[in-house]
Amino acid sequence: MIVFFNEDIDFKFQHKNLLKKWLKKVAETEGFKMKNLNYIFCSDEYLHKINVEYLEHDTYTDIITFDNSEEESDIEGDIFVSIERIKDNSQELKTAFEDEFKRVLVHGLLHLCGYDDHSDEDELMMRNKEDFYIQQFSLN
Repeated sequence: MIVFFNEDIDFKFQHKNLLKKWLKKVAETEGFKMKNLNYIFCSDEYLHKINVEYLEHDTYTDIITFDNSEEESDIEGDIFVSIERIKDNSQELKTAFEDEFKRVLVHGLLHLCGYDDHSDEDELMMRNKEDFYIQQFSLN
């Protein structure tokens, strides 16, 4: 089950069911079973507070992922997403907001699948996975 929440912002987007279906398929392709995944959309300030409080990082970020799974093969977690950061990143990278939005959603899910982005090599692997899955997304 995938649920989308707004925390301190009013954020609406289209194709929720298609996004859920796509994210579930990504998890299955990676060998995981979707149990309970919450995406919480929020502001930069809200996510910054989480970053400082829980990770002791005094920086802004577009996403923070918390893995709540008890079984290795299950996806259970909370993914906090700064919509402001996605908007800024899409403008800076000259990409469509929708593309950056999908990239961040799948990025968080890939973290729950065990991928990391701490090294240049790991970051490249995640970027390639993101690109692959974004190409798989269809509005049909």
